[in-house]
Amino acid sequence: MKNPEAQEDVSVSQGVRMMFYMMKPNETSFQTLEEVPDYVKKATPLFISLMLLELVVSWILKGKPPGRLDDALTSLSAGVLSRLPSLFFRSIEVTSYVYIWENYRLFSLPWDSPWTWYLTFLGVDFGYYWFHRMAHEVNIMWAGHQTHHSSEDYNLSTALRQSVIQIYTSWIFYSPLALFIPPSVYAVHLQFNLLYQFWIHTEVISNLGPLELILNTPSHHRVHHGRNRYCIDKNYAGTLIIWDRIFGTFEAENEQVAYGLTHPINTFEPFKVQFHHLFYIWTTFWATPGFFHKLSVIFKGPGWGPGKPRLGLSEEIPEITGKEVPFSSSASQLLKIYTVVQFALMLAFYEETFANTPALSQVTLLLRVFFIILTLTSIGFLLDQRPKAAIMETLRCLMFLVLCRFGHLKPLVPSLSFVFEKMSLDLKVLNMTVNRSHLMWMSIYFSICIAFWGVRSMRQLASGPWK
Repeated sequence: MKNPEAQEDVSVSQGVRMMFYMMKPNETSFQTLEEVPDYVKKATPLFISLMLLELVVSWILKGKPPGRLDDALTSLSAGVLSRLPSLFFRSIEVTSYVYIWENYRLFSLPWDSPWTWYLTFLGVDFGYYWFHRMAHEVNIMWAGHQTHHSSEDYNLSTALRQSVIQIYTSWIFYSPLALFIPPSVYAVHLQFNLLYQFWIHTEVISNLGPLELILNTPSHHRVHHGRNRYCIDKNYAGTLIIWDRIFGTFEAENEQVAYGLTHPINTFEPFKVQFHHLFYIWTTFWATPGFFHKLSVIFKGPGWGPGKPRLGLSEEIPEITGKEVPFSSSASQLLKIYTVVQFALMLAFYEETFANTPALSQVTLLLRVFFIILTLTSIGFLLDQRPKAAIMETLRCLMFLVLCRFGHLKPLVPSLSFVFEKMSLDLKVLNMTVNRSHLMWMSIYFSICIAFWGVRSMRQLASGPWK
């Protein structure tokens, strides 16, 4: 999925249909992997459009937004983090598949056959079901997947709350397909299976009638995201709910669902959202006596303990009373608006980095990625009201100036270059012995300069290659 020309060949009609797995074999069959469009990248405008549509529909139907600002920002931050590794190398889900195909395939199905296309659709969806199920039943895999379940809201932004480390286990479940299905066909369905799961993360769609028997729907997936006892380890489907019905993991929605982890993590800091369960496994591993018990900590369920069943005891799952209050940021509305502005500017910078990756040096790319991570971390600190949040935000803004000063990042408005040069010189004589209040005002001052850069970035994104 590298060919820029191939990536342009996605019309608006195709873009809408690919979100619902309604593409036809004759328009999505490619001979080589390089010809396969980056459908996920091309779906970015649709992600935004559907989230805005969900917001409007929720206001009309319920008189309130579909979620909270702080939770949505955290979900989007996780989505940004999950994509950063692809700046440096192709997804392991693809590279491992290509390796098996080139060295161990038994036979080759024709890449342009509709039968191959539909067989791959079923194969990828079946592989996803078992990966997803194991991601809930094997503790070390749950350490990655729990990121997606940590949101206490359920809306389209939740779909983007993805794990950085999850793909390092998911590839195993698709690898048997590499024995006979061409990589180009697999790469198409891997993306469509992911895109289909975006729109089912919503509460504004209640029930889809007969489609509920075959397809994974918002109703079925709401159950999967619930922490009610009846919701735990249910409805693992990607596209087809038939796998859950066949293997006994199906559960219909029958009472109000409370979302999130059974033990909420109560933070908006992106690294804690991503990796907190790994640290829990580490401490539990060393605290658990016996070699085989230690292995069980890693490979049995998240609820396992010595003397318990493989998946733990359901009675230990906290009961839902209906009075649960989701964790919310205590930051002021003004500060929340500030974080939204900074996230929007970072997102423009992030998209511009992806668009110009081939032209960037490795050093520049690394520094930009570090700046993106620093921005997301600083936003998390501000929402969590951490004591060092003002200092971190100031350092982030100073780093932006340094990147501009040394050419790793250039203002997209050329006439503003002198502003950044002047501010960079001012840093040399700046007296850093100031209090936290001064630091926050400094960060706001620097952020105004970042805003000038961001306006041009957003204009460029709006007139991008989507057609």
